Amino acid sequence: MISEIPGFRVGHWTDAAAGTGCTVILPPPGNVAAADVRGGGASSRETELLRPLAGVRSATALLFTGGSAFGLDAATGVMRWCERHGLGYATVVAPVPVVPAAVIFDLGVTGGAARPDADAGEGACEAAAEGPHARGSVGAGTGATVGKLRAREGWCKGGLGASAAWLHDGTRVAALAVANCWGDVLAEDGTVLAGAWSAEEGFVGAARAAYERPPEHPRLAGPESTTLLCVATDAGLDAAEAGQVARMAQSGLARAIAPVNTPVDGDAVFCLAGGGRAASAFAVGAAAAQVAAEAVRDAVRRATSVRGVPTAAERRASSGSD
Repeated sequence: MISEIPGFRVGHWTDAAAGTGCTVILPPPGNVAAADVRGGGASSRETELLRPLAGVRSATALLFTGGSAFGLDAATGVMRWCERHGLGYATVVAPVPVVPAAVIFDLGVTGGAARPDADAGEGACEAAAEGPHARGSVGAGTGATVGKLRAREGWCKGGLGASAAWLHDGTRVAALAVANCWGDVLAEDGTVLAGAWSAEEGFVGAARAAYERPPEHPRLAGPESTTLLCVATDAGLDAAEAGQVARMAQSGLARAIAPVNTPVDGDAVFCLAGGGRAASAFAVGAAAAQVAAEAVRDAVRRATSVRGVPTAAERRASSGSD
């Protein structure tokens, strides 16, 4: 897990009753951050600061949140917490927290009645700690859903997952994913692990159905899906290398989600390099793709039902499938 890399902390704020939440990743000071946004429905803030030519190289904190664009308000609380703790980009007046944030659309689960706010963001920071963190229907993954080909009639519960790998030289690479995709989540053998469900067919197979069948509901074109991913490492990378790792990690999403990076998904990958270990960006990127796929799968395997949205296991059980 990311929070098992020295210097990194992860914290959740969860409102299970409402079906939403947020997650904060606090990297060590002096980290190098980058982002690669490929979905056509992204809702975010301060990702421009993470481009290789930008003057800012570090993120003070990274926020993943529910609530669609409304949930970006939670970043205010993260900034408030960081300011109180003297964290941020050094200026001639005071440290200014740099808090990139990205959201998922979970209003279909919450009914739009609740979304993370500034207090929620601050609460996630207060909860941040090193070591293992909760996974499944927690934090930003609380209201996540996957497999939206048939809308709520056939979707399954998504969630928040994690994975980690170690390079041959001991360099650590870890991922945290929030799976809220329009497409299906695929198992290691390419079969559907969680996705669009039909009582008559089981898992439909959204990647083929998307072009072989007409749309099954009028909201197909709505930007209501997103997978968010953070890859963290203790490797010492520069800004261009961190960007390359984020880009390579996108291939991991493609291994685990079909279709991915669609016009209705806000898919975004962030890389946080928070160490001084000499390491190959090529090797870190290869590991990043692997842990990205594993984290997405972990998210749906650990998900639990929230506000009546069934998990993939519950979908199978309801039909008598294994």
